[in-house]
Amino acid sequence: MRDDEPVVVHVYCRVEVVVDDPGAVTALAERQLRQADIDWADEADTLDEAATALRADLPLALADLVDPERLLADVPGVRFRGAHCWAAPGAGQLTNRPSRDRPG
Repeated sequence: MRDDEPVVVHVYCRVEVVVDDPGAVTALAERQLRQADIDWADEADTLDEAATALRADLPLALADLVDPERLLADVPGVRFRGAHCWAAPGAGQLTNRPSRDRPG
């Protein structure tokens, strides 16, 4: 491999979040779905059916809001090529540990 050849790298990370307001998450996901440029004639369900599914499924709604392209947006020499994101219900108890973003 030459130094000037592009290299494909898979980046793996697991992110745990605490959702304090599920209604706000599902509402935002539904709002973005309704604003998206989707040709619903080509889809298996209707816009209203898809919106109902998002409102009923918090992990699905949250996964739809994740923007993996932003993870490496400021890294020079890296082009985003694609991603697959999903969310699943977590187990365990909440802790009082502060995140790096929030002084605690």
